[in-house]
Amino acid sequence: MSNGRRVCLLWLYAGILTGPCLAQHESKAGFAPVTQEMLLNPSPDDWLMVSRTYDAQRYSPLRQINRENITTLDLVWSHEFAPGTQESIPLVYRGMLYVILPGAAVQAYNAATGELLWEHRRPTGISRAKGLAIYADMVYYPAPDGYLVALDARTGAVRWQTRSEGALISAPVVIEGKVMTGRACYGGNKECYVSAHEAKTGAEVWRFYSAARSGEPGGDTWGNITDARRIASTWGLPGTYDPVRRLVYWGVANPSPYTRSERHGGDENAIPTHAPAELFTNSTVALNPETGAMVWYYQHNPGDDWDLDYPHERMLLHSRFEPDPAYVKWINPDISRGSERDMTVMVGEGGGIWALDRDDGRFLWATPFPFDVPNFLIKDIDVHTGTVHINTDMIARHPGDQHIICFWNVRSYWPTAYHPEQNALYVPYADNCLDMTAAGPGGQPPERRVGSARLGKNLEAFAGLARINMATGEVQRIYSGRAPGNSAMLATAGDLIFWGDLAQQLRAFDAKSGRLLWQRQLRGPIQNSTITYAVNGRQYLAVLTGEGILSRLLMVQAGINPNRGYNSINVFALPEQ
Repeated sequence: MSNGRRVCLLWLYAGILTGPCLAQHESKAGFAPVTQEMLLNPSPDDWLMVSRTYDAQRYSPLRQINRENITTLDLVWSHEFAPGTQESIPLVYRGMLYVILPGAAVQAYNAATGELLWEHRRPTGISRAKGLAIYADMVYYPAPDGYLVALDARTGAVRWQTRSEGALISAPVVIEGKVMTGRACYGGNKECYVSAHEAKTGAEVWRFYSAARSGEPGGDTWGNITDARRIASTWGLPGTYDPVRRLVYWGVANPSPYTRSERHGGDENAIPTHAPAELFTNSTVALNPETGAMVWYYQHNPGDDWDLDYPHERMLLHSRFEPDPAYVKWINPDISRGSERDMTVMVGEGGGIWALDRDDGRFLWATPFPFDVPNFLIKDIDVHTGTVHINTDMIARHPGDQHIICFWNVRSYWPTAYHPEQNALYVPYADNCLDMTAAGPGGQPPERRVGSARLGKNLEAFAGLARINMATGEVQRIYSGRAPGNSAMLATAGDLIFWGDLAQQLRAFDAKSGRLLWQRQLRGPIQNSTITYAVNGRQYLAVLTGEGILSRLLMVQAGINPNRGYNSINVFALPEQ
């Protein structure tokens, strides 16, 4: 064993792997700071943010791995992690891979060989953060102890850290030199916000409070609820960014407690059953990245009664506007058919697909998803204004009221993907509804929430993968099976779509035909994570296995018993020539 390698191992056993090991790596390749221009136009070899690019399309221009050779893809390196919740998506920059571990740690690897370069570990905590961000020479980590931490990208040393209210479980995103993060507001209204910090120093620049307060725009939509009890989390996926319009698009989650009756002291009529209600819950908000000021909003699920929230990515794409009434239920007739539109697109946890105009949030079209059923949470949408009316038949008006609401956990924190050459959005889904019995005052009777079969559902097709034409709205179901997935979608220029499920299967599909081309069983359920990158001309595919917070909720099918505790990173490539 070389002296350098021995020093590396000693540092690793000490729990801090930094300088000596990294020096060996740096001697092979210098570190160039990540710039705003790199984030705007990343190298195809890199994966610099949760969904690779600011538009959250999760599309890679790499094509070395393609439809013709996918069957030869094989594992080239892997590492096991400690047990715990695993929801992270790695980053890759110039041959270094950064990933959050279960527990409270970040590790950096040589992305080609799997050699561990450094580790940063927090004192305590269970990390549910969805990912990291990178900018300049720092990696930004939303730690479980409430700190936003800037780590030296070369060594893992702490450069700065700052603590503020709220649990940091969303991934950060760096925009115009600011690190933006959302929060899970477990501690009440004071923790419900999106914040921006100076990337160089950690100084807070602005906050946008996601629950409108008394006397502020939208404040009167909460009725008589005090500000302290107005809850609207931003726990999910980070915002997207349009550099031309200079707008950041962020998703906000549901109000809490879950039912309007509980929130309003037993008065289910305290707020309307149409938008706006309890702003800015279950909304898309467009923010000024310099000030945090809101430019516009659109509310998808007003006065939510079921915890069916919308804090997911607001994908940005360009498409022809030609929704077909055969596939799309609500279409704005005031928009010229055949016109080209810059859209922000969203698929909600409770189902449904929305397309909005990026400029002002104008409603373009929406439709139920994955199926149109009588107990879908949305009853109607005013196609001229976009005003949403919820399904009042599904409201729990009294303690003990029971309803089956569709849908529930159709998708959650795992991102969707878009293939621009196909103009197609690829969305995994669970055909899962919510059987809910409302709680009474003080929690008596206690609230009951369990997954339920949709009437007429085929249990052998509980989960699926849909290909949605973004011009017409046509939904093609290209795959169905018994096991749902927590896996992030990935689209590539090799005309491949990657997706994994909780039955430990990683799959590749033909982006054009939807045909299954390749699958590989891993040792644990696929979690979020899936990315692709290149080092020295060789393309790699990386995926994590483990258990996410929703794994047990989705494992409702008998006979599917994944190795939930097996946390690992697995990296694949084609055979070397």
